[in-house]
Amino acid sequence: MNERIEKIKEVLDDKKAESIEVVDLTNKDYIVDYVVIATTLNPKHGFALLNYLKTELKPLGEEFVRVDENDDWTIIDLGDMFINLMNEQARTKYSLEEFLSQLDEKR
Repeated sequence: MNERIEKIKEVLDDKKAESIEVVDLTNKDYIVDYVVIATTLNPKHGFALLNYLKTELKPLGEEFVRVDENDDWTIIDLGDMFINLMNEQARTKYSLEEFLSQLDEKR
């Protein structure tokens, strides 16, 4: 898993995504094990980041289960991991890191 996350972070960092964070949810009651969050500069940047991730990760066997996108926020479902590409306003408004930090431990 760490290699996958490091590759994702590398692609995002190389392509100028900002404030890249990885949230480990393996011991939390959530639908995925990891969430990657990065801030985009504008809608075109978010779209470009999605394409760069597909170009870099698909040859490594990564499956993009589902992608939902709009100008503010792109969510990429990799099955056991979500990648959230958010503009600064959406990231502030939805406080995803805070929400994820409040999840309960697995029972």
